[in-house]
Amino acid sequence: MSQFLQFLSSTGSPFWINAYPYFAYKDSPNKISLDYALFNKNPGMVDPYTKLHYDNMLYAQVDAVVYAMSRLGYGGIEVRVSETGWPSKGDSNEVGATVQNAAVYNRNLLRRQMSNEGTPLRPNMRLEVYLFALFNEDMKPGPTSERNYGLFQPDGTMAYNVGLSALATSSSTSSASISLTSSATKVTIP
Repeated sequence: MSQFLQFLSSTGSPFWINAYPYFAYKDSPNKISLDYALFNKNPGMVDPYTKLHYDNMLYAQVDAVVYAMSRLGYGGIEVRVSETGWPSKGDSNEVGATVQNAAVYNRNLLRRQMSNEGTPLRPNMRLEVYLFALFNEDMKPGPTSERNYGLFQPDGTMAYNVGLSALATSSSTSSASISLTSSATKVTIP
């Protein structure tokens, strides 16, 4: 890992991660607050090492990576989120995979992105995040949740309303952008 981080550092490249609070919540719904995972109002938690307060799991996951890289001597590398999202449907054992939770997670994430805020460990550095996915993937193998991360169905109809138009018009910043990705498409909404 150190050689890879050295390469990123010497080339000025970011470290990209996939961060999914959904998986942590699904695996431990009795230990992890759904509100914490969804960016809803909650008491949050204090990291025992940094003593920083976190009100959502995504930022805690990102900062855990930043902290680990810092411990290896590479704290100056930017961390970006290449994928995050919440499934709108799942199998019976996939706790929390609902349309309502997907809409809340993605809407709250997009609101955070529109505010250009950073994480508690890097408050002045806007976190670049790519939302997974633009379309549901009905042919994808695996559990039901794996086919249901999209904002839209494969036929182009909306899977659920995340409120993109309301977010874009209510933003007080003009420099924020939202990037939506699928395996074949990237759309940026200024």
